[in-house]
Amino acid sequence: MNALYIFLGMVGPWQWIIIGLAILLLFGGKKLPELMKGLGGGIKEFKKATKDDAEEDKKEEEKK
Repeated sequence: MNALYIFLGMVGPWQWIIIGLAILLLFGGKKLPELMKGLGGGIKEFKKATKDDAEEDKKEEEKK
């Protein structure tokens, strides 16, 4: 995880703008909202799954 923070620290505001423009050029303005909606849904499902997993682990620990 530390490598991610190092990478993000090395990327400045101009690099983020260039990355954003490249994504916009690759996918187009009409596809971008759909992609972000899909990404948001995926993150939401991932959080739900990890929360459910943690609750199941907690219940198993309580049984022991």
